[in-house]
Parts: sequence; C-alpha cells; structure tokens
Amino acid sequence: MLRPFVAYLRVYEPLSAFGEPPSDQLKRAVEAATLTRATVGEREQQMWLKSQAAAPVRLLPAELADGRAAPSTGTDVLVLDPADVPGKVGPGPLVCPLELRARSAAALVSFLGDASPALQASVLDAGGVTAEVVRSRTNSALSDLPKAAVHVLSTTWTVPLPWFALVDPAQRRVKLGTGPEDPERELSWRVAMPDALARAAEARELVESTLGDSGPARILEETEHWLTNFDPASAVELDYGGLVQLIADPILESDTSAEEVHRILEALRSGDVEQLAELFNDLREYWSELAAREHFN
Repeated sequence: MLRPFVAYLRVYEPLSAFGEPPSDQLKRAVEAATLTRATVGEREQQMWLKSQAAAPVRLLPAELADGRAAPSTGTDVLVLDPADVPGKVGPGPLVCPLELRARSAAALVSFLGDASPALQASVLDAGGVTAEVVRSRTNSALSDLPKAAVHVLSTTWTVPLPWFALVDPAQRRVKLGTGPEDPERELSWRVAMPDALARAAEARELVESTLGDSGPARILEETEHWLTNFDPASAVELDYGGLVQLIADPILESDTSAEEVHRILEALRSGDVEQLAELFNDLREYWSELAAREHFN
C-alpha cells in the first residue's frame, strides 16, 4: 500500500511533559511503541478510511459515533530515543502523539474559514451536518489537546521551504531501501528544540529585514511560535514522509534542498542577488515538479 504523499514536521517531548506522573495508558503505549515513522502514514490512512466506512460516518477520524475521542487518541504515539537526535534533548523516551482527531479538526476549521460559501454548503450537505455542529465538534476535539498546539504539522505533495531553515543540512538521514515503495525509505532530519528555535528566529529576522514580513517570513514566524508551545528538551523532526515514493533513488540520494535553503539565507546576508535568484529558481523547479503531480492524481 502506498503511503499518503504527506511530509511532516514533528515535535517529540520528554514523557514528563505529559503530566507528573503521565497516565498509565500513555506509559503503556510508549512501552509498546507499535507505531514507527515508516508506518505512521499507513495508520493515518487507515483511521481516515475507517471514519468514512463507519455507520454513521464519523465527522473526524479517531472519533466515536457520539463525537467523543476514540481510545486510540491516547495510544497512537511515535517514540524516539534521545541518542538518535543531534544535540541535547530528553531525558527519554521522547514522545510525539499522533493527535489525528485534533489535527483533522483544525484542518476542518481552516476549511470553513477559507472555502467559498458554495463549496462549504456542498461539503456540509454531503456530510449531513450543519456549520454549527461542525464548530461544536471541532472545538470539542481541540479542547481535548493536552497543550495549545498539536505535535505534528503536515503538508501534502511538498515541503514548505522555510522548514529547512530549522535543520542542519549535514544531519540528513537518508535511506533508499529497496525502492520507492519500501516502507523504510526515508529522508529526514532531527534537531534539538533550542537549535530549531534559534535557527527559526535568526531566519525570520533575516527574511523580514530583507524581503518583508509576508510569505516565507510569515511561515517562519508561525513555525517559531508553534515550537514555543513545547518542552525545551524536545526534539524536532522534519520528515519527507510519503513524498519519498515520488522521488527516484539518484535524486533522493542527492537531494540538496536543506543546503540550498541555507545558501539562500547566506545570500540574503551578503546581498548576493544573482546567487539568490539562481538558488530560488532551482528549488522552485524541483518542488513545483513534485507538487504538480497533485493535479494528475
């Protein structure tokens, strides 16, 4: 089964960040550690399909028919060993809850705010719900979060270029596996929270001072603000997720997106407009080619 074509920015917090002491349910889930970075996309896909195949159809995945959170919301977690993260993090284990119900609720709220009235009406009619019911259910899902933010940001078909500013290009983790459909195929970076925050702040200030406060600067500001919700001893992971299925071995192995974003930042510092334009065009061509596949899917 193909993984969803989704990339992720995740935060893994020390277990102590989830309460003192953390719940027995969470401790058992961490000890079992049944989800892995390679299988989490498949799990999300299964939960979505299950919500739509249920009778009645669930408004959100990982939700019971009456709107309450399903038990899996407390057990679907990724676990990371601090030894696998450059820099000082922990103590371990480090935990990233999947929070699929809350993430889906946030996406639904965004849809209701951005979609045209005609599209909103069509979707609500198809689901047999009103806007008031959706708002009530999504607010309930978001209020169940232990923190003011979800632990996972995700994007389909592409990676927001400002995310690369958070990582050290030299710390890239690449695993080709046996081919594009190998579940172990990977391209990712891990970074300690203090380093990610420092890089986000530095990049935001630089971009704001040279390009203004819209576009990349806004994404950096939002990402920096999101990171401040979590324990300073956390780890941050940028993961291409299922996008690795779209990229051939030689291209994936030689991917230099993180290096090029950092070179763009250096070009902004030095005022090298010619290099800046060249680097930006290369990145835009590379990622727009991947994103264009969405139109044919």
